Amino acid sequence: MSYDKPFAGLKVIDASQGVAGPYCAMLLAQYGANVIKVEPPGVGDWARNLGVVYGDQCAYSLPANFGKRAIALDLKQDEGRAILWRLIEGADVFLQGFRPGVIERLGFGYDAVAEREPRIIYLSVSGFGQMGPLAERPAMDPILQAYTGLTVENKGEDGIPHRTPIIAIDMSTALYAYSAVSTALYARRDEPRGRHIEASLMQAAAGLQVVRLMQFHLEGGAIRPPGAPSGVYQVADGWMTITVVRLHEWLGFCKAVDLPDFAADERFRTTQGRYDHSADINATLRTLLASQTFAHWSERLAAERIMHEQLNSYTSFLEHPHVGASGAIAWLHHPHVPKEFPMPQVIGAPPFIDGSRLAIAPGLGEHTEPILREHGYTPGEIADFIGRGVVATAK
Repeated sequence: MSYDKPFAGLKVIDASQGVAGPYCAMLLAQYGANVIKVEPPGVGDWARNLGVVYGDQCAYSLPANFGKRAIALDLKQDEGRAILWRLIEGADVFLQGFRPGVIERLGFGYDAVAEREPRIIYLSVSGFGQMGPLAERPAMDPILQAYTGLTVENKGEDGIPHRTPIIAIDMSTALYAYSAVSTALYARRDEPRGRHIEASLMQAAAGLQVVRLMQFHLEGGAIRPPGAPSGVYQVADGWMTITVVRLHEWLGFCKAVDLPDFAADERFRTTQGRYDHSADINATLRTLLASQTFAHWSERLAAERIMHEQLNSYTSFLEHPHVGASGAIAWLHHPHVPKEFPMPQVIGAPPFIDGSRLAIAPGLGEHTEPILREHGYTPGEIADFIGRGVVATAK
């Protein structure tokens, strides 16, 4: 065991699909676990086919599956289910993302798996949870943004609610789930049995929004920003965001933008006062800030250590010299992707190295044959499985 590979020697069976469960399993792989991704033959994990597809990968499936090995296995066939049972032998973690009730009908519910592997950590990922009137509804990130209030809270200046384009709910579910699984693995050292962890996109979405959700409830919907000025302002060559919270920041801000009268105004001496009179502050600021470029204001604001930043596009973010100097992004290649692509480094994990096993997402069924061989199947049995569609290999 090491800080780089604390999960070395652990076996993980990932039967989840989409992003939340697979990304959780990807993190386990980055920390050393042997992760076997189980997918149905044919289309495989449905997340492989979202948006623009490169071979059998896309921008959804690539980051969720680095470092895994993949087997294509038909669980509708008795022999396919028998193979999965053999894969589960000796496993430490099992992940599944079927709608509630489906995995039980296939015979791989928690009770059945734990009977054979009592110390297994079993993760179920779903949209609305395992119980309740909406439990069996299919759900993806946009649906949970709508259901949990995020879409309504994300109104534009047009007053229309907008979906947040990033898959924030899937990713937060993955991170919460990884936290729960890794914590359970730590606790299992002193426990005779494993446990069943239920992770839902709904619960993760609520957790992601905890501050705003709590504010809304306590303040009757009248949610105020943490300070004033706070928000997005137009400058001569684009847009910038500014956040001022404490009094010393306000005084430094006034110095930076040359507004000594505002610094001396008693109405603006407290956070509440600045909030109450934010319309007066912004009426002056919007005209003033629009008169100069971002570089002009940034130099002045940085000198006073005022929180601010330019509104970047993804391109300008990736090209920013700080991003390169910090090592925050790895640039990787994949056989089916026409050009290199950015992959954010995982906090605390070893960095992605282009071309290494941990920086490659497997194709559908890419490792079917070696996985079967190492689980005791003979070449003749494997050929028979392939011929009858019990398993499939990469095309």
